[in-house]
Amino acid sequence: LPSMQTSGSKPCPCPSFKLREVASMYFTMIAVFLVILVVALQGSVPRRSDFPYKVPLDPQGLLELSWNVSYPEQAVHFQLLVRDMQFGLLFGMSDRGEFENADLAVLWSDGHNSYFGDAWSDAQGQLHMDSQQDYQLLGARKAPEGLYLLFRRAFSTCDPKDYLIEDGTVHLIYGILEKPVHSLQAINISAIHRGLQRVQLLKPNITIPELPSDMKTMEITAPDVVIPSQETTYWCYMAELPEGFPKHHIIMYEPVITAGNEALVHHMEVFQCAAEFDSFPNYNGPCDSKMKPDRLNYCRHVLAAWAMGAQAFYYPEEAGLAFGGPGSSRYLRLEIHYHNPLVFKGRRDSSGIRLYYTATLRRYDAGIMELGLVYTPVMAIPPGEDAFVLTGYCTDKCTRLALPAAGIRIFASQLHTHLAGRKVVTVLSRDGRERQVVNADGHYSPHFQEIRMLKEVVAVFPGDELITTCTYNTEDRSRATVGGFGILEEMCVNYVHYYPQTQLELCKSAVDPGYLHRYFNLVNRFNNEEVCTCPQVSVPQQFFSVPWNTFNRDVLKSLYGFAPISMHCNKSSAIRFPGEWEKQPLPTITERLRAPVPRCPPTPGPRPAAPIPLNLGELRRD
Repeated sequence: LPSMQTSGSKPCPCPSFKLREVASMYFTMIAVFLVILVVALQGSVPRRSDFPYKVPLDPQGLLELSWNVSYPEQAVHFQLLVRDMQFGLLFGMSDRGEFENADLAVLWSDGHNSYFGDAWSDAQGQLHMDSQQDYQLLGARKAPEGLYLLFRRAFSTCDPKDYLIEDGTVHLIYGILEKPVHSLQAINISAIHRGLQRVQLLKPNITIPELPSDMKTMEITAPDVVIPSQETTYWCYMAELPEGFPKHHIIMYEPVITAGNEALVHHMEVFQCAAEFDSFPNYNGPCDSKMKPDRLNYCRHVLAAWAMGAQAFYYPEEAGLAFGGPGSSRYLRLEIHYHNPLVFKGRRDSSGIRLYYTATLRRYDAGIMELGLVYTPVMAIPPGEDAFVLTGYCTDKCTRLALPAAGIRIFASQLHTHLAGRKVVTVLSRDGRERQVVNADGHYSPHFQEIRMLKEVVAVFPGDELITTCTYNTEDRSRATVGGFGILEEMCVNYVHYYPQTQLELCKSAVDPGYLHRYFNLVNRFNNEEVCTCPQVSVPQQFFSVPWNTFNRDVLKSLYGFAPISMHCNKSSAIRFPGEWEKQPLPTITERLRAPVPRCPPTPGPRPAAPIPLNLGELRRD
């Protein structure tokens, strides 16, 4: 309201009514907010349905994060359960899980008084209070199991110190304060117990299809395995479908985690074996053991994949994944990745995946198609690169030949690279114009791979192109990284799940080998014949002998950007569709998709860059 002054009165030297009112309202609001926070400490524990997604942050399960996603609000609501509260904690996000240049919510205590604030760390790891407080504390609740913290964060804040929450992988970081601290700046993040957890925060808002009354379940689980006392183990176990098991549709699957092992079971996959073999040997042991039969390498058709933080996976109501029946192997391989950084000994585990299936077949069989790059050494990344890009193509010529006139519908996707992968994106192009992102992960990690349901189904028609681009970092490598199956070789793949199933199982490319040979000849001439281009020398050996100066790097990038490609437009039998597939031109893109512009939330008013005091009582002093 405007301040009022009667005619002829003298100007008042004190602050105006407007200023006094604003100041009074401001401090009243702070007081009310603090009262609410104190009262909230006595509140009830939130319902589980309020926070449908949950993941343990640390290997011991002392910190448990739950969250929900509000797309109308463009915000994530977090609930953090601290089972053993000491003197505070750090929670936040960063590009790849670093504690430098991180965006953090911090709770700290000097033993008597506790504070909560939005902070950021600089390149040296020093903490600073953020001038824009975007982690909004909603409440704190004490319960028998620990302390619940509730807070909110918008996807985008337009604060340069804040992390932009996007689709794909998010690297969450945490730290536990075991000693009292008197200020935010006094926290030494290099001296605290800390770690990271990877999740997909922005889960798709999908309506769960109605499940049929004749639905049955089958559990593919490890048989009471003793988890090895080492940080990383991949465990393989062979299972069999019943003799004469007829064709069914998998319509849903979910994880089965042994109680107490939620923080150790990192991810799991169920693979179906190749139908060309009548039998497979039994096996129950580490996947990298010399005792593992070689034939298990032919069990690579993914039926289900789960990673920590993922929920149940549902197929669209009109489609299911076929298994069983003629032409389908009875043999399945369960693979579990155990992450045991604290090297627990003697932990037993019977985790796995529960399949939900029906004999009432749905209208369509779902299919899985591989997009991206062929597994070949002709696609390589020089050493010392921070962001080297390789692209694989599914061309209009292939989709025109292999897809039905009504097209296919992609509803889920699993991105895949090996250890150097940092970003993966697949884009749909039509008539030379990029139309839609199929799936993208700008913070991709090879240590966190799951089949992700798409927010919206992507329709692909004959003549469309699917272009998959991977970005790699080889700064820690001293020689070239070539494409291939080895863990130190590289891949660029998007396994897309779609319906109706077609004969097209693989739509990928690689640079034409003849043009690569010309590259080696050029390098040879400009580098005093240091590179042997003899026919008996393998492509990897030729790459390993390249002196990686700026010229050789730039020419290789240029080659991959213009040279014709060898297309693999393959049926499930690994035979190409009829046609000419060698020396094919790269697709021409005349119009690119515009990068999305982050939406800044409306400013709710002044939120001073000061921590919020919390009444948590005396915190323990050991």
